[in-house]
Amino acid sequence: MKKLFSLTLALALALGLTACGPKEAPETETTPPAVETTPAAVESQAPESELGTNINLGLLNGPTGMGAAKLLADNEIGETVNHYTVTLGSDPANDILPKLNNGELDIAALPTNVAANLYNKTGKVQLLALNTLGVLHILENGDTVNSLADLNGKTLYAINQGTNTEYVLDYLLTQNGLDPDADVDIQWKTSEEVTSLMASGEIDLCMLPVPAATTVLMQNSDVRDAIDLSDAWTESGANGTFTMGCVVVRTEFAQENPQAVQDFLTEYEASINYIKDNPEEGAALIEQYGIVPKAAIAQAAIPQANMIFVAGQDMKSISSYYEVLFAADPESIGGSIPDDGFYYIAE
Repeated sequence: MKKLFSLTLALALALGLTACGPKEAPETETTPPAVETTPAAVESQAPESELGTNINLGLLNGPTGMGAAKLLADNEIGETVNHYTVTLGSDPANDILPKLNNGELDIAALPTNVAANLYNKTGKVQLLALNTLGVLHILENGDTVNSLADLNGKTLYAINQGTNTEYVLDYLLTQNGLDPDADVDIQWKTSEEVTSLMASGEIDLCMLPVPAATTVLMQNSDVRDAIDLSDAWTESGANGTFTMGCVVVRTEFAQENPQAVQDFLTEYEASINYIKDNPEEGAALIEQYGIVPKAAIAQAAIPQANMIFVAGQDMKSISSYYEVLFAADPESIGGSIPDDGFYYIAE
């Protein structure tokens, strides 16, 4: 097994580094006024005195942020119970973690391995909800790869070394009889580099998350979706559910504001369901708030983004997934499987 990187080197899982550079699109009557994002504060227009608790919310570009787009729109016009000041970024290590640690953020989206690592290292956060299942896809310009075993002897371009992405890939390659160090030449690059190289036809094989994978498929008709790693996870007989994204809450904030946390969960679940049930309108909001640069890409990506909402006792199902990451590299989740204190369970 190759040397894996610790949390401090982990960039966003596929979850936060998926989108290519944002491009502005014309406003339509169905989208709210433009706001700054990356990172920025998104403020409600209603007087704060008329709203509930202020929550400083950290979101990531890509799949983990997509489900919150309706929440941002409702917040902006003062239709949420809580008042949300939102920081939107692409890199959890730089945009999210420092602000969680110093108390600037109360609730934030993170890759699931980063959340466990932070809990084990500091004890300052708890898992509040799971929000994203697997979103990784292997794309090919050709027709030679139809299973992970077919990667033997090939060069695969990938992103997010040292995160869930690498650990899951290594695990699944091993489950399919391959040595990740010897049998596959894995070239780690940035999301922007891999997206550009694959879309232009300069490389033939890559692993990308949605919506970056969606972007490539839309830009290069010769590229096909060869393997969905969520399917590969199931087919390999892996334990647990491939779960890449979540939201966490600062433990101190949760203890002091239990009703605000419960209101957030209610509003966040409604937002996720709205985006999934209304992909066209949801995609417009996703573009408007800079979570994905183009509505067309967002709309195509929504069915593949595997957005979920799992809270309460059901979150503990992720423990089996953490066992897989722990076996790959204990430090990937902070040295141990999180104990029961990791899970926020409302009383």
